[in-house]
Amino acid sequence: MKTIIKYFIAVLFLCALGCSEDTLDPEITGTITGVVVDEETDEPLAGVVIKTNPTTTTTMTASNGTFTISPIAVDDYSIQAEFDGYTTGFEPASITENNISEVIIELSKNTEDNDPPTVPQLILPEDGAEDLDLEVQFIWDAEDSDGDEITYLLQLRNGLTQEIQDFEVVQDTFFTVSGLTLATNYFWEVTADDLENDPVTSSISEFTTLTQPDNPFFFTKLEDGNNIIYSGNQGSGANPQLNQNILQLTNAENNSFKPRKNATVNKIAYLRNVGGDTHIFTMNLDGTNKQQVTNAIPLGGFRVEELGFTWAQDGGSIYYPYFDKLYRINVDGSSRTLIYTTPDGSLISEIEIPQFNQDLLLLKTNNFQGYNVRIYTYNTITNAEENIILENVPGAALSIDISADGNRILYSRDIDEAENTNYRIFNARLFEHDIALETTIQIGNDVVAGQNDYQCRYSPSEGGVIFTRQENFPSAVPSVYTLQFGQDDNDKQIFEPGFLPDWE
Repeated sequence: MKTIIKYFIAVLFLCALGCSEDTLDPEITGTITGVVVDEETDEPLAGVVIKTNPTTTTTMTASNGTFTISPIAVDDYSIQAEFDGYTTGFEPASITENNISEVIIELSKNTEDNDPPTVPQLILPEDGAEDLDLEVQFIWDAEDSDGDEITYLLQLRNGLTQEIQDFEVVQDTFFTVSGLTLATNYFWEVTADDLENDPVTSSISEFTTLTQPDNPFFFTKLEDGNNIIYSGNQGSGANPQLNQNILQLTNAENNSFKPRKNATVNKIAYLRNVGGDTHIFTMNLDGTNKQQVTNAIPLGGFRVEELGFTWAQDGGSIYYPYFDKLYRINVDGSSRTLIYTTPDGSLISEIEIPQFNQDLLLLKTNNFQGYNVRIYTYNTITNAEENIILENVPGAALSIDISADGNRILYSRDIDEAENTNYRIFNARLFEHDIALETTIQIGNDVVAGQNDYQCRYSPSEGGVIFTRQENFPSAVPSVYTLQFGQDDNDKQIFEPGFLPDWE
């Protein structure tokens, strides 16, 4: 018995000794941090459920798409990211002792349950529409049941040249295209793309533009260093529409400016630089059939942009200045005739002729600096001056016109009466002189200090004028305005940019 008792005591002692030496080691851990982003946009995704395999703590991404799991036992893991609308993403991570492991998980959108947008339905212009303006608004209809942002591609094909124009439109289901070609059959279609499914395309619709524009206005625009002539309209109603029905008449390769229409022959005369000279050309109202008129003797004088010319009322000839001389030339370039020479050697800058008296000339002359301006009428039958409209007034005068009966004279001059080597004009205003009443009044209410109103012309009814308005610094953008006599709010902007207008 004593032997047995000693044996058990020995066993217990050994067990106690063994237990005292077998202590538990502490768990070895690290940290994992990461960010979850959209695969296409790289935008962080908030609220993404983050799990690990082997399983540890489950967490969610913060508002900036980041997450942290700490502590996490040292091991190799697969980090799983789950988010509604996206496929589940996985990224491996190895956790080492007391270190931070970083992962980036990119999630791609799940398109299995995403429907494509409906096929676009073309609304306007209607299929087969004719005589449309050169500016057309396209309207279509399409929907996306998932609320995805839709990108539309409007494709427009010119039926004559087969040129295709593509216009990308985001979300909106309308788009306006300007600068179309006259008398042209166009084809158009719209493709809708939600960036999740294959794009869907509408049927093809067609329309035809008008053959001849009803554009009563002509003006010039400066584009890429060259002047280009355009025609346009102002729409209907009391409030004109800006840049309505714009049609380009001259090409961008030539410097063409100062259009003047003759209603008798339905032609436009204009100026164009040829080499180092400025010549008169003519063209049809749609810009076709361009013909050079002057050759041996071009226009000449102070500043080519200040030089003016005029049609004879029958449209058979044109009057133009060459320094101190005034010539008349047939529109086919024949029979150039000297009509008048200034007695004092002053330069002729502008010429106008009233509709009902072809023997009466309205002239504007100046010196080589553009000043010492005289505006007067001259009778070619009596070879004498008849009426002096403006003289002995310092400063610049910039444009003239005469009424059909020859009794009213329209002109512009700088009321600051400034004279300088740069020919800078500070406050040009419009004036109308009545020869019978011997009165001169300023016209125009809305012009303010620092603006110039100039390049003025009577309207066809002579119930108003068209003119250019521009700030008085060189880089200012000019605009074309109309003004109706007897109206309180009478200045209406119709083209911008634009200058050297004509209204016939």
